[in-house]
Amino acid sequence: MLPHVHLLVMTDRPGGGCALVPALEFLGHEIKDAPLDIAAIPALSDADVVLVDATSDLREATAACRQIAVHDLRLPIVVIVPETMLAALKSSWGFDDWLLPMAGPAEVETRLRLVKESVNRQDSQRSSTMGDLSVDEDSYQVRLRGHPLDLTFKEFELIKTLAAYPNRVFTRELLLQEVWGYDYFGGSRTVDVHIRRLRAKLGPEHESLIVTVRGVGYKLVPPGSRRDAASRDELVDED
Repeated sequence: MLPHVHLLVMTDRPGGGCALVPALEFLGHEIKDAPLDIAAIPALSDADVVLVDATSDLREATAACRQIAVHDLRLPIVVIVPETMLAALKSSWGFDDWLLPMAGPAEVETRLRLVKESVNRQDSQRSSTMGDLSVDEDSYQVRLRGHPLDLTFKEFELIKTLAAYPNRVFTRELLLQEVWGYDYFGGSRTVDVHIRRLRAKLGPEHESLIVTVRGVGYKLVPPGSRRDAASRDELVDED
């Protein structure tokens, strides 16, 4: 059963959300109505899920979905669309799921639950925490014991890539592709230089989070999973 959620329904239909999707009346969630107008979007921040009425005015529905994305509210968006208009739906609108107006309570509840779980999962993947180290992709901020590190853009991209897959070994060539791009013509020693700078900014106590796999590349090992930290290979810089 989906916990109590705040639903905001963007619709101009008389009777509001419960008239648009009658099954909502039986689910026990808090329902608020807002006009299908992009001017109402800044007020959506208190909602858990937004339902957008696309049963009559597709242009306004499309604009609402896109503007929610522009405001970066990270709200799950469910488009309410009649079966006769399903062919008009496009992923470029930026919605997360769609729902027929006459869907039953069980289907509505299931779709709301799944879309909420999906968006929450996507958000969690945009940030990661490993012991004292946290990497937040949205704010482009890395914190160590709560204190922000002064990283360059490339240093952030490098530690973000490593932190996204703890314990995975990245070759220098793969890191070049992920961080610098396929069109970068510099040598792989660029990675070594940035790793050395990252370790210096992490400090003596935490520099061993980034482990060198000699002859291969690097990996980020979360605290507590380093079984042989003392045997860690040291990076030999060859400038």
